[in-house]
Amino acid sequence: MFPLPKNKVKIIKSLCKGCGYCIEFCPKNVFERSTELNEKGVTLPEIVRGDECISCGLCVMLCPDFAITMEENPDE
Repeated sequence: MFPLPKNKVKIIKSLCKGCGYCIEFCPKNVFERSTELNEKGVTLPEIVRGDECISCGLCVMLCPDFAITMEENPDE
């Protein structure tokens, strides 16, 4: 089995509508709902366990607003 590349997940807060798909479906529970509001007045997801992210990309694929991205090779 090949290891997944280590990427860094990022949330574009201005695009997020707070649907919670990333929180609900992340296999490693990287996200939790925060108390922070964006300019639309919705609570945002927060990356609380970023080190546990396995870079599967499920959050990126499920986000209906393209508010989640992966930064490739963040340590390079």
